Amino acid sequence: MSNDVAYPILRSPDRAEALRVAREMVAVGLQPDSYVTVEAEAHTLDELKRLRDELPDAWVICWDDRGVPATPPPGLPDLTHPLRAHELPDDLTGAEPYLPLAFSLREQPVGSVEDHFLHAAGASPAELLWECLVWPEALEDEVYGEGTHAEVTLVLNNDSRGLDVPAGTHLVLVHVRRTHTHDGRMPYSEHHAKWLAERIGRKIIGPPQGT
Repeated sequence: MSNDVAYPILRSPDRAEALRVAREMVAVGLQPDSYVTVEAEAHTLDELKRLRDELPDAWVICWDDRGVPATPPPGLPDLTHPLRAHELPDDLTGAEPYLPLAFSLREQPVGSVEDHFLHAAGASPAELLWECLVWPEALEDEVYGEGTHAEVTLVLNNDSRGLDVPAGTHLVLVHVRRTHTHDGRMPYSEHHAKWLAERIGRKIIGPPQGT
């Protein structure tokens, strides 16, 4: 079974620039059936209220149920089971033990949600992940076509795909198939990511991030 690895190609405090560069990278491998998944985390009640109002159709869930009440407080649904954001009550008293809550919209058409999500995420840790891309082939450069691990991630307000390294910047990563080498040469995965970044005038700017 193969895995992907993601190489950073932009780190910027400007989220509009980060989205523009991510879209340029997506365009290299865009296919008719490509899609984007977006996710944001609410770590405070203010963030929870804002994301509820900005993303009413998003699915909401508490992934870590350690320490949550055995029975939800009166008026509050069981947040350990997925529900739509518009189903959350106006009064969110008692929701603190469930934080952080994840808001997600999965497999949306490319171009349909990105701009609004960029605004809706605010200062929350968030990511946009474009999937079902196909990286092109360039045999003269020893680059082979790739569809299984062809993805682009834009991480907002964070420096990690795991959304666990808060930052005042936004990170664009290009995903390729993970490979290794034992002859001292550059791993093919790094060569591939470098070649892809060069298609849009970029370069690898740091170590890769795994899954």
